[in-house]
Amino acid sequence: MHQFILALACCITAAAQAAPYIPTNGQQIVETVPRRGDPVQQELRRLRSELHASPNDITLATTIARRYIALARSETDPRYLGYAQAALAPWWNQTAPPPAVRLLRATLLQSTHQFTPALADLKAVLEAEPRNVQAWLTQATVQTVQGDYTGATASCARVSSLSIELVAITCIANIGTVTGKAERSEQLLDLTTERSPNAPVELQVWATTLLAEMAQRRGDSATAETRYRRALSLHPRDSYLQGAYADFLLEQGRAAEVLTLLRDQSRIDALLLRRALALQQAGQSSALQADIKELAARFDAAAQRGDTVHQREQARFELLLRHDATAALALARKNWAVQKEPADIRIYLEAAAQARDAAAAKPVLDWVNQHHTEDAMTARLIRQLKVGTS
Repeated sequence: MHQFILALACCITAAAQAAPYIPTNGQQIVETVPRRGDPVQQELRRLRSELHASPNDITLATTIARRYIALARSETDPRYLGYAQAALAPWWNQTAPPPAVRLLRATLLQSTHQFTPALADLKAVLEAEPRNVQAWLTQATVQTVQGDYTGATASCARVSSLSIELVAITCIANIGTVTGKAERSEQLLDLTTERSPNAPVELQVWATTLLAEMAQRRGDSATAETRYRRALSLHPRDSYLQGAYADFLLEQGRAAEVLTLLRDQSRIDALLLRRALALQQAGQSSALQADIKELAARFDAAAQRGDTVHQREQARFELLLRHDATAALALARKNWAVQKEPADIRIYLEAAAQARDAAAAKPVLDWVNQHHTEDAMTARLIRQLKVGTS
C-alpha cells in the first residue's frame, strides 16, 4: 500500500517496505551493521537482552516492537518489521492477545497487505478500547485503501473527537481527495497544516505529502514540487515520500534527479523500480539491464513464497520495463482486488490502454465514475483508452 498508516504511538508504516530482501548473488551487500556506538542500537540491544531473560514481559515486548516499527520507517529498513514481530512471538498466534499486542499485530499485518486479519484485530482493539485513536486512524486508512469510504469516514469521525485537528483533517482529506471532494479537501488541509506548525514531524510529513499528491493529481506541478520539497526537508529518508516524489520527477522527465534522490536506496523494491525507470528514461542501458535482472529475481522470489504485496510495482515493471502489457494487466487486475488507490487506478488503465483492452478496464472505469475520481493523469488515460479502441 502506497499510503501512510499513521500509528501515533510509534510511526507510520509503509506497506511497500514490508517484503524481506533476498540477494541474488554473493557480491551484494545484505546488511550495513549499525555502529556499535549508536545510542539507539545500544538501547535496543539492552532491551533485547532484557526480553531474552523475560520473553513474556508484555510491556517490554510491546515497547521493543514499537521501537522497531519506528526504525523501519525512519531508516527505510523493512527488516525491523520482522524484529518487531519477533518481539511479539509469545502472543503472535493467539486468537485474542491483549489489546496492546493486537494493535501492533494489526500494524504489522497491514504492512504485508493482510487487511482482513488486520481489520479483525483493529475491531477487537476498538471493542476493548473505544477511545484508542491509533486504532481508529489505522482502521480509517486501511478502509480508504480498500475503497470502503463509508467505513473510513465513520472511523475518521471518531478520530476527530479524540485527537488534534491536523490528524482529523488529514484523515478526512485522505478520503475526500478520492471521492469527488478534492478541491475542498486540499484547501482545508492546506489551511490546517499552515496553522499547525508545532504538530509532530510524522504528522506534518503525512499531511504535506498528501497535499503534494493532491496538487500533482490536478496538474499543478509547481505547487506539488514545493510541497514535496517541504516534506523531504522534514524527513528526507521517508521511503514512501521518496517514491512519490520520484514518480513526480519521472512524469516531468527529470531522470537525473531521480537517480540522485534514490542513491543507495536499492534495497527497497519500490525504489529500485523507480531507479530503473529513471535509468531507462536517461538512456543508461547497461545499468538498466542490471536493475531489470535484479527486479525480476526479487519478484520471482516473492511469487515463490506467495508474497503479493508488490503486485502494483510488478505490474509497472512488466508494462514499462519489460513492455508486456498482457502480464501487466493481469497483475493490475489482481492488485485491484486488494487495493484501490489512485496509483492502482493509473497502472490498471495504463496497462489496459497498452493492451488495447477497454473491456478489461470496465471495473476501474465504473469505479472512477461512481466515486467521481479527480486525477489529470487518469483522465488522460481514459481518453487514450477511448481513442485506442474506437
